[in-house]
Amino acid sequence: MPPEPKWTKSSYSSNDGPDCVEVAMAPTAPAVHVRDSKDVNGARLTFAGASWARFLAFAGER
Repeated sequence: MPPEPKWTKSSYSSNDGPDCVEVAMAPTAPAVHVRDSKDVNGARLTFAGASWARFLAFAGER
């Protein structure tokens, strides 16, 4: 079983609000995981490293 990734909570997330996002680099592949920090056992989205980089570039333009 691969090790659990180290999750980092978004600085835009709050402790009591509805917007709570965490991201983690995959420990064994160039990928990024995204999850709801209030439902850590719930669904996760996984993005290839290049796709995540394109998303960040796009989001930075907003």
